[in-house]
Amino acid sequence: MKISFKNILHILLILIFNNILAQRTAKVLPKVKDSNIVQRKSDTVIVKKEQLTSILYTKADETRSDVAKKKVTYLIGNAQVKYGDMQIDADYIQLDIAANTVFARGKQDSLGKIVGAASATQAGKTYEYTEFNYNLKTGQAIAFNARTEESEGVIVAQKTKKYNDSVFFMRRGKYTTDEYFLKKKDSLSDYYLLAPNIKLVKGKNKSSVITGPVQLYIEQVPTPLIMPFAILPFSDKRSAGILIPSFGEREDVGFFLNGIGYYQPLGEHFDLKILADYYTKGSYNIRPEVNYAKKYKYNGNLNLDIGNTVRGIKGLDDYSKTATYRISWRHSQDTKSNPLLTFAASVDVVSNKFYNNNINNNYIFNQNTLNAQQNSTLSVTKRFLRLPITITGTSSYSQNFSSGIGSIRLPQMNVAINQFYLFTPKTGIREGLLENINVNTGFNFTNSSNFEDGKIFQKEMFDNLQTGLTNSIQLATNTTVAKYFTVSLGGQINNALTTKTLSKEYNPVLNVIEDTMNKGIAGFSTFTTNASMNTTLYGTKIFKKGSAIQGIRHVITPSVGFSYSPDFSRENFGYYRNYNTIAGALTPYSIFDGGIVGSPSSGEIGALTFSLNNNIEMKVRSKTDSTGSKKVKLFETLSIDGSYNFAADTNPWSAFSIRGQTSVFEGKLNINTNLTLDPYETIFLAGETSGTRSNNFGAFSVQGFGLQLSYPLSEAIFGKQEDLSKKYKSKGEIRNEVYYFDENNYARFQQPWTLNINAQYSYTRNLTLFGTKVASVGLDGTMNLTPYWSINGSTFYDVVSKKLDYTRIGFTRDQRSFSINFNWVPFGQFKVYDFFIGIKANILSDTVKYEERSFQQPNAVF
Repeated sequence: MKISFKNILHILLILIFNNILAQRTAKVLPKVKDSNIVQRKSDTVIVKKEQLTSILYTKADETRSDVAKKKVTYLIGNAQVKYGDMQIDADYIQLDIAANTVFARGKQDSLGKIVGAASATQAGKTYEYTEFNYNLKTGQAIAFNARTEESEGVIVAQKTKKYNDSVFFMRRGKYTTDEYFLKKKDSLSDYYLLAPNIKLVKGKNKSSVITGPVQLYIEQVPTPLIMPFAILPFSDKRSAGILIPSFGEREDVGFFLNGIGYYQPLGEHFDLKILADYYTKGSYNIRPEVNYAKKYKYNGNLNLDIGNTVRGIKGLDDYSKTATYRISWRHSQDTKSNPLLTFAASVDVVSNKFYNNNINNNYIFNQNTLNAQQNSTLSVTKRFLRLPITITGTSSYSQNFSSGIGSIRLPQMNVAINQFYLFTPKTGIREGLLENINVNTGFNFTNSSNFEDGKIFQKEMFDNLQTGLTNSIQLATNTTVAKYFTVSLGGQINNALTTKTLSKEYNPVLNVIEDTMNKGIAGFSTFTTNASMNTTLYGTKIFKKGSAIQGIRHVITPSVGFSYSPDFSRENFGYYRNYNTIAGALTPYSIFDGGIVGSPSSGEIGALTFSLNNNIEMKVRSKTDSTGSKKVKLFETLSIDGSYNFAADTNPWSAFSIRGQTSVFEGKLNINTNLTLDPYETIFLAGETSGTRSNNFGAFSVQGFGLQLSYPLSEAIFGKQEDLSKKYKSKGEIRNEVYYFDENNYARFQQPWTLNINAQYSYTRNLTLFGTKVASVGLDGTMNLTPYWSINGSTFYDVVSKKLDYTRIGFTRDQRSFSINFNWVPFGQFKVYDFFIGIKANILSDTVKYEERSFQQPNAVF
C-alpha cells in the first residue's frame, strides 16, 4: 500500500511538470503552415465593429456635406434624424459619423437668438430643448434649456445631461405643476421650485426627482421658503416627505408654525404622519397620526396630541404652563367583510383643560373649543344565522368639562331577542288583536363608575363602581276599528338588580344631609300598561276658479291614550325610605336614586294623554310653474299635547306643549317654535325666587318658549344666472379666460355667493321668578370677489349680553396650481390668524383616492 501511494505521487508530479513545460514551449514555437492550426487562429481574430449598430435615417429641407470633413453632414430646415428608438427634430442638425455625435438646435432669429424649440423623442417620451448634443454610440446626451414633462409637472433645466435611459442630471432646474404652463397656454408659470442641482431617476412604473437645496418662487418672485432637499415622487403610490406648515400669530402664545412634519408610508396598509406645532413663547405640540385601510375589510386612524401650552412671562403672575394630551382612535369595519360580527371604535380621550389650552389652531377654527363634553365608545356586535338574538358589547367613557366628572361603563353587554309574534295567522295575514301580539325582550348588563376626571383606573374609580342587570319585556298589539281608527294596546315589565343602594341621613353635627352608598345586591320590578287610539282626518276647501288661492288642505291627526302604573313608593314595595331634612321635614327617597339601573317611579299614574297634530297646505296660482299652480306649506307641523292624571291628588293636569314648524319664501326661511304652558298658578313666597305649583287652574303661565329661524341665501334666489358667453363677445386669454369684456372693456364674470342666517331665542322659567333668556344671531357664508378670490366667514352675536361671540374671517386665493388660505379670529378668548399655501396637484396634495396601495399623501414632499 505504501509503495502504490508513492508511485501515484510521482506520476502526478510528472504530469504537472510536463503541462507547465508544454505551455511555456508553445509561446516560442515558430508559425507552421498547417491548415488546421490556421483555422483555429482565425476563430480568435477580433473583427472591428461597425460604427453604427442601427440604421440611420435623415431628412431635411436642405442637406450639405463638409468636403474637408467627409463624414460630417448638415441638415437645415425641418431636419430630422432617426436612430433606433431615438428621433430628433430641429431646425438645424449637425451629424458627425466619425465621432458618432449629433448636434441639434432650435430656430434662430436674425440676431442668432434661438426662438424655436427643438425636440427629441425616445420610448414615446418627448423632450424639448434649445440645443442638444447626442452620442449615437453611448446614448448619452447634453441638452440646454431642456423641458421634461413628468406626471403632473414639468422641469425646465438650464443644462441637462442624460447619463443613460434612466438617469438624468440637471443644473438650475425649475419644477412646476402649473396647468397653464404645462399645456403651453402661458410662457411663465405662476410658481416653481428652483434647485441648483437635480437628479431625475426614471423607472418602469414610477419616476422621482431628488434635489439639493430648493426654493419656492411665486410669480417669479423668490420666497423665504427654502428646504435643504426635495424628493418628488412621480407615482400614484405613496412616498415619504416633509409636510409644509401654516404660519401666523396667536395673541396668547405668539407666532407659530402649525402642522410642520414628516410623512412615511408603512407597508401596504399603513402610513404615518408626525406633525408638530411650535410657538415663539415656548408652547409646542407633537401630533403623530397613523392611518390604515384594507379594502373591503376595515379602515381607521389613531391620533395622539401631546404638548405644553405656555402663556405669559416666566416669573410674573400671568405665567402658566399647562400640559395637554389627546388620544383619538377611529375604526370602522366594512359590512361586507363579516355581517355576523362587527367591531367599531370611536375613542376620544383628552385632558380636562385640553380645548382651552391646546395650540392646534384647527380646534379654534372648527369651534371645538366650545366642547362641553367628550365621549368615547367601543362596540362589538354579534349576530347569528339561526338564532333570533343580537349580542352587543360596548365600553364607553365620557368627560364633562364643566363639572370635571368622568363616567366609564366597562363592560356593558346587551342581549336583544328579535321581535316575535305569539300567534301564527291561519290565512297568512295578521288580523285582530290576538294575531298582532308581539313581544320584545332583552337583557342589559352594565358596570359603571363616576369619578373625578383624570383619575381613570385609580382607586376612586373602583370604589364608585356599580354593577347592574336589567330585563325588559314589552308586549304590544294593534288593530283597525271601524275602518278609520287604529287601536294599540301594550304593557311593559321592567326588572333590575344592582350591587349598591343609597342611604340618606341628616347629620346634626355638620348640619348636612349625608349620602351613603351601601354594598349589597338589591332589586326592583315595575310595570306599566297603555292603550291608545288614533286616526287621520282630512279637510279641503276649494275656491272659485281664477282665484289667487285655489285651495286649502288641512290634515288632522288626533291621538288619545291611557297609561297606568301603581305607586312604587308605597311602603309594601320597599323601594322608598324617608329621611329628615335640615328643617325637620320627613322626605321620601328611593334607595335606587343615583344608581346604575335607575329608580322606580313614585306616585300612582292613571293618565289620559292626548295629542293633536296638524298639517296645513295651500295651493296658489303660479306663472312660473308649468302646471300653473304650486303648493305652499303653511304649517308642516302644528301640534299640541298634554295629559290628565286621574290618580293624582293635586295638579292632575300636566303642562301643555305646543310645537310648530313651517317654511316660507318658497321654503327658504325655516321656522321652528315651541311653547310650554303650565295651567296652574305658580306661587312665590316672600324673598324666594323658586315657586311651587298651586291648585289654581287656568293661569296658563309660560314656562318655556323657543324660536329658531334659518334662512339660506344665494345669488340663485334672485333668478337664473345669465349666460355671459351669449351676452358678451370678447373673452380673455390665458389667465383671464374666465372673464368676458363688455364694449367699455370692463371685465364681467359670475359672482356666486351664499349667506346662511340663523337666529334663535329661548326662554326657560321652570317655576322660577325671573327665568333665563338666550338669544343670538349667527351669520356664515362665502362670496367670490373675483373668480380667483373668495371670502368666507361666520359670526355670532349674543343679543342678551350685546357682544360678539365667535367670529371667523377667511380668504382664499386660487393661484392656478396652488391655493392660498388665510383664517382670522379677531374676537373671543383665542385671537389668531393662520396662513397656508397648498399646492393643488395630487403629487403634492394632502390626500388622494384609495387606489391600490395609495390612501394618504403628504401636503408637499420635500
